[in-house]
Amino acid sequence: MHVVAVLAMDDVVPSDLATPLDIFGRTRLADGRPAYEVRICAVRAEVTAGAFALRVPWRLDALAAADTVIVPGCDNPATEPDAAVLAALRAAAAGGARLASICAGAFVLAATGLLDGLRATTHWVAAAELARRHPAVDVDPNVLFIDNGQVLTSAGAAAGMDLCLHMVRRDHGTAVAAETARMSVMPLQRDGGQAQFIAREQPPPDGTELEPLLHWLTANAHRELTLADIAAHAMVSTRTLNRRFREQTGLTPVAWLQRSRLRRAQILLETTCHPVEVIAAQVGFGSPAAFREQFRRLVGTSPRAYRRAFGGGTATPGAETIETAGARSAVLVADGPAPMGHPSRAPRLPR
Repeated sequence: MHVVAVLAMDDVVPSDLATPLDIFGRTRLADGRPAYEVRICAVRAEVTAGAFALRVPWRLDALAAADTVIVPGCDNPATEPDAAVLAALRAAAAGGARLASICAGAFVLAATGLLDGLRATTHWVAAAELARRHPAVDVDPNVLFIDNGQVLTSAGAAAGMDLCLHMVRRDHGTAVAAETARMSVMPLQRDGGQAQFIAREQPPPDGTELEPLLHWLTANAHRELTLADIAAHAMVSTRTLNRRFREQTGLTPVAWLQRSRLRRAQILLETTCHPVEVIAAQVGFGSPAAFREQFRRLVGTSPRAYRRAFGGGTATPGAETIETAGARSAVLVADGPAPMGHPSRAPRLPR
């Protein structure tokens, strides 16, 4: 069974620690078996976690047996990690383990040198400090998570859940990840390249006025719909429609529709043997060429390469490296409005 080791250090952020325990602990395979064994590891038997302390059953040597090691953030990322922690993480990476950080956990990964020369992210509040402390790391504060293959990093708060679901999907395919997301009562996955923090007017208090229209768009995504068609169905002007969509989804109506079509195309590429040309027509693209162009622009790879990597419900071992927020990305396109990333508990930086 795939072993996930979650590294708990003193002053660990409780929500960052709980996220991988919850996501990987909930994941079940199609036959009902657990997909992962999750272990909490620490230098000592007891770890402080804000208002409480934890009794931890596993020591650092357990990282050597892990397939995946998760590094949650700590309340003060400026604290220098224990030398034994850094050595254990380097050894785990050398042994082939996948390493991932949540929020300010990126400071610990950066201290190992494993992020040198790579793109990485962290909570937007801490991004400038991470870049200052570790200039060899290409820090991107504008994304939810980045997948460099063996080493992954995420922003804070809910972005850690996005990253964990992304790893479940890499390991076991969309169906297993979708069921895990349903059990966690959250969207399957937000695009890793989505902005962490966007300053904009707050949506109206009801926040759900677009919901009927979004359902209609999803049901009619196969049709050739123009902005005027969508506005006519919503019985508003195109200007009002654009404004409301941007306020509540961060996208224009046409861009939202394209993402919905591409999300459907990803599912069909993963679960059917339909030719790419047939899928293009099924999801509402006027030509296979337009479909391929849009798919590559938003997903970051061709439909055929995507099918090779994710077809049949499981990721293909040795498939092309996925860099979710990069130029060669392979991301799961969000097909509905998702909450923008925002801090539930921002890391505390030194004054």
